[in-house]
Amino acid sequence: MSHKTIYYSIIASLSGFLFGFDTVVISGANLPIKELWKNSEWFHGLTIMSVALWGTLLGAVLGSIPCDRIGRKNTLFWIGVLYFVSAIGTALATDPYIFSVYRFLGGLAIGTATIAAPTYITEIAPYQYRGKLVGLFQINIVVGILAAYLSNYFLTGVGGSNDWRFMLGVEAIPALLFLVLVSFIPESPRWLIINKNQVEKGLAILTRIFDGGSSSPRQILQNIETEQLDSESGQSSGRKAKYAFSLAFFMAFFNQVSGINFVLYYAPEIMEKAGFATEESLLGTVFIGGTNLIFTIWGISLIDKMGRKHLMLIGSFGYLLSLSMISYGFYTLSSPGFSLIGFLLFIAAHAVGQGSVLWVFVAEIFPNRLRAKGQSFGAGIHWGMAAIITLVGPYLIASIPVWQIFALFLCGMGIQFLWVIFLMPETKGIPLETMRLQSQLHK
Repeated sequence: MSHKTIYYSIIASLSGFLFGFDTVVISGANLPIKELWKNSEWFHGLTIMSVALWGTLLGAVLGSIPCDRIGRKNTLFWIGVLYFVSAIGTALATDPYIFSVYRFLGGLAIGTATIAAPTYITEIAPYQYRGKLVGLFQINIVVGILAAYLSNYFLTGVGGSNDWRFMLGVEAIPALLFLVLVSFIPESPRWLIINKNQVEKGLAILTRIFDGGSSSPRQILQNIETEQLDSESGQSSGRKAKYAFSLAFFMAFFNQVSGINFVLYYAPEIMEKAGFATEESLLGTVFIGGTNLIFTIWGISLIDKMGRKHLMLIGSFGYLLSLSMISYGFYTLSSPGFSLIGFLLFIAAHAVGQGSVLWVFVAEIFPNRLRAKGQSFGAGIHWGMAAIITLVGPYLIASIPVWQIFALFLCGMGIQFLWVIFLMPETKGIPLETMRLQSQLHK
């Protein structure tokens, strides 16, 4: 694997850092903004907490359009622009309506990033290392989450009642850096060949980033041409495409039924419900972010060795154990330390399983001609579920016992465990253009 492939993958994956930072930085601003603008629980959940997720949903659903029309690289550049504008705008907002507009723009960037970055990396990665390279996107997400938690913690007290403005505005710095770096990466060679018919240009990029292995740039080009011929001749059946879409649906659906975004968005508030003081709850989120990073790195290091399905089995078992602990802890009013252990185990299970596998699996199961659309479909399901769960979060926390919320997530993960065992295929070590031809993918 060439150094250029790694370098370009790292730069594209930095959009994941901004994704993670932007997603959870609101957790530190949640309670101060609630005190400042004194809105109802429903209004606060809609305009402050979940509005970015509705933008994310729109970005995910429509993200395949710019990816296919202007290219993966140019889409990543405009994602950086949206992150930068959102950071500045939310930091300077004077009312919840202006705030919501800029949070929505940040959400558009996140949703589109979940299409553009995994697609770009998938299309430049050697198949033997595809899991690790696409996994860089997820690693950057959790690094961004940890950075946001640390930033929120250390910026507490810096600006008094305006702490939240600093928390949100600091994101402009990495957004600007990303804009500069992404300007210098090449376009996806597969996009140039398939979408623009610029075969020689695409082949030149493949040659530049390729340094040997079981396939050559010419072999990749031949595989692409074979795939296109199969599609044109009708050998690529609608049944196989529907199966790939169903896999993307369930993977994305179960990701959010776990409750991961509920925990990440409302971590400080949930920690206070568990018995932590306000400052302790913010510190607890730092432990959550650190655990997320450590176990994501572990999961990504194993994804091309153990495979996607085995990691999902490990994660599913961890979900069942941790969510049982959390539900029991809140039901019996156990010590805050017991609840924290449950949360850390939950985050570890997510990081090893869904966190490491989701974006890799969804990006690789579709043929080239459908990759952006398939990624958009999976991300749309993911973010639609996330938006709904985050919208009703304040109402749920205020209306029903917390243990019942986590018991619902526990039931969902029991169903996921069965889905992984009986219906999820293994996809490691299969070249992109032959992925759809493997019989194991359609069993």
